[in-house]
Amino acid sequence: MDMTMMLWSIFFGSIGFGYFVYGKKQSHPVAKYTGITLMLYPYLIQSTLLLVIVGVLLLLLPKFLKI
Repeated sequence: MDMTMMLWSIFFGSIGFGYFVYGKKQSHPVAKYTGITLMLYPYLIQSTLLLVIVGVLLLLLPKFLKI
């Protein structure tokens, strides 16, 4: 893992933690599960470009998916 991947992983993981805390306190399941996914998915992806694309899509998911 190079430094770029590590920095992106920390970035998306910290935002994911914020989503998780918000979703748990507000009883918003989409935000909570998106947060968990944002914290865990960097362990599964090896490409920096794919990591950023998936991360941005996950960041936008609670905005467009209202449950």
